Amino acid sequence: MAANLHETVTTPASIIIRQRGVEDYATSYAAMRHFTDARKPDTPDELWIVEHPPVFTLGLAADPAHILLNPNTIPIIQTDRGGEVTYHGPGQVVIYLLIDLRRKSSNARWLAREFITKIEQAIINVLAKYNLTGERKLGAPGIYVSQGPWKGAKIAALGLKIRTNGCTYHGVSLNVAMDLQPFSWINPCGYAGLATVDMQTLGSKPPLSEVQTALAEALCNEINS
Repeated sequence: MAANLHETVTTPASIIIRQRGVEDYATSYAAMRHFTDARKPDTPDELWIVEHPPVFTLGLAADPAHILLNPNTIPIIQTDRGGEVTYHGPGQVVIYLLIDLRRKSSNARWLAREFITKIEQAIINVLAKYNLTGERKLGAPGIYVSQGPWKGAKIAALGLKIRTNGCTYHGVSLNVAMDLQPFSWINPCGYAGLATVDMQTLGSKPPLSEVQTALAEALCNEINS
């Protein structure tokens, strides 16, 4: 369940940032859908910061065969986001983006690619703040380590649902200080053998709350730009 729910507001776009604490995935998923169903043209955009107990989630294109092993009976939840299978767990920043793209352009479908690019840039900017380097990979949304012994490993994932009216939900996850073993029990994002890493393994050990705030602010800056 949500813990210590509070909110702040950033300007000039008045994106509300909600800290939902530790919350099971099913609760967050239902709340995102309800919020999007109920929102009106003047409903403020929101970012929801959460930390989930262990869970595997499947995107619309996901093949359940990509879950290779589930020895601890981690819940598996089918979702309506894009993408394949991923893992969420303690020590990971998850931010859900409840954004009305029509406020930036009447052509929300065209804007979707730009929106994804902005999300990825926010992650790259946050990693740079901690002297870590990330890069995009063509055709593989998310952010990957760009140098060193972990070059090519995935450190952040993203998956969105963009409705026909231009309203988005789901979002982005950044691995900070996790038990990475569950990633070895799946083909992350559908890629067999894809290495997954976190900031801690790369030598950066900021508090999770600090990275939550940094990523929320970076996302607001990119969305507002």
